[in-house]
Amino acid sequence: MERKGIRNCRCLGSHVKNSCKSSVLFIQSETYGLLSGSVVLIGATAELTNLFNRSCFGRPIVTADADKQWFQLSLEEAFYLSHDLKCLKIIGEDKCPKSDDEVWQYMKSKKTMFPDFYKAYSHLRTKNWVVRSGSQYGVDYVAYRHHPALVHSEYAVLVSSEGAGNESPRLKVWSDFHCTIRLCGSVAKTMLVLNIKKNGHDASSPSCLEKFNVGELTIRRWNPERCREDEQQTIKNAVNRGTANVMAWTVTACCSTKASSSVPNMDAKIKSHHQPSVKTACKK
Repeated sequence: MERKGIRNCRCLGSHVKNSCKSSVLFIQSETYGLLSGSVVLIGATAELTNLFNRSCFGRPIVTADADKQWFQLSLEEAFYLSHDLKCLKIIGEDKCPKSDDEVWQYMKSKKTMFPDFYKAYSHLRTKNWVVRSGSQYGVDYVAYRHHPALVHSEYAVLVSSEGAGNESPRLKVWSDFHCTIRLCGSVAKTMLVLNIKKNGHDASSPSCLEKFNVGELTIRRWNPERCREDEQQTIKNAVNRGTANVMAWTVTACCSTKASSSVPNMDAKIKSHHQPSVKTACKK
């Protein structure tokens, strides 16, 4: 296990916030989402449909109406567009717009851990990751670096909470832990656990989100063969470096020995060549 934060992703998702906010506010100024059970339905024009497809929000619903495309948003997606981007108005069955507090209470009643899931969702979106449902992989979310039509997702995300009463039942037993790790490995994804720390605050209103912290933990399956190969390669590199150092030291020592042995002989020859002998000096 590795307690390591995922980095901010510069991808197609990096333009989602600006494109959604500008396009929806100025092109589709009156966009309403209808609360329907545990989802939010939106009747979109062709322009808004293109925007949703490019920004990876919701999924289209096939209907007999050829003039209007309907989109189904999850609770997290709808609240993100409404609360964070301020580009979606949510209405209830009475066709009246709901405030953020009313929408918050409604979504909490439909999903007990909605505050934790939304904090995790907005955390990844803020880091410019494209976030989609991970139900097909047995996890809460999957995170993409680019548009899902271009690449596969890199992270399989599970949301965990430290609060009492609303804790996630996932990863509480070793069988679930091993199954999830093996599944993530078989589909080439890294398991990412987002631990929501409430710091003693309750989730009575959306303002509590600013007081929550998110801890990131990546988990990978230990492969003994790969670790053995890495260890052998490390030892081999160390031996090669040691051999290279010994060879360099030997060459340096040999050069120093040759230089020290040759210089005195040259000095002796020069001295004997230029300095007259005692016998010659006496004759003169």
